[in-house]
Amino acid sequence: MPFKEEELKKAYLIYRQFKDHNPLSYHERYIFPFFAGSYFAYRKIDVLRIVEIARSISNKPTYVDVGCGYGDFLKKIREFIPDAIGIEKEISIFYIFQKPRPEYIYSTAIEWYATKTFDVAFVGWMDPGVDFREFVARTAKCIITTFDSGGQCGVNGACEYDEFGFKRMAWWRTPSWIDVNNELMNKFYTPALKTDEKKKQELSKIRTAHNFWYIYTRPEILDKANIALKSWLDKEEEVFVTERFGFESVLDECGFRYMEELSAILSKYRRLWEVIFD
Repeated sequence: MPFKEEELKKAYLIYRQFKDHNPLSYHERYIFPFFAGSYFAYRKIDVLRIVEIARSISNKPTYVDVGCGYGDFLKKIREFIPDAIGIEKEISIFYIFQKPRPEYIYSTAIEWYATKTFDVAFVGWMDPGVDFREFVARTAKCIITTFDSGGQCGVNGACEYDEFGFKRMAWWRTPSWIDVNNELMNKFYTPALKTDEKKKQELSKIRTAHNFWYIYTRPEILDKANIALKSWLDKEEEVFVTERFGFESVLDECGFRYMEELSAILSKYRRLWEVIFD
């Protein structure tokens, strides 16, 4: 856990004060992601992509979320993969804030699971200076990882799994939760900007929106996973119209729409949620 207990308690008091003012729907999950969301922004299509890949590996896939925290994203995965589990080394976060710990979240480290085999391992966060990729690689057939451009991913920002015998199959870009946070604060919670539309537009142009999702597989399942994801993408745009989480409205409102092209990104792959195959 990157924060001290006292720091977390102080932050939690601020979070409760924020909630007492009845903020607009879903704002708290991006302003206080530790308590009400996750440290990466996602849509239901991110979940559905992962589910399709998992099902291409097995009719009844096994899935582990490494460092799942309170299990926000894991809960969404379990709607489709009911036996999916999470492991959270810092289990004290449940006791500090008197949150019930779901029976599918285990108090352990990935090192203790290195002898097990999962079809999919998801790594949504790895603290700077920490590197447990070797243990994840031992236990998974497919690894899905998210990381932001700030390097919050292991030692020296290392997030790749090629050195462990995996092949990167595809990747896509989603908003950084920091960018969503900034948009919300500038638009709704900074008095000096509430009526300054020009300034808000200028600030929106400097956002980076760099959160990357990488899909790694063992070579023997690469083709199956590749075909499954491509088949899903053929129908995704149509499915997206109806398959959405309520909190996705905040992403739309902040200018992080599905397939939105970001002018500030110096890359030919500038569209959010656009899948790029290697």
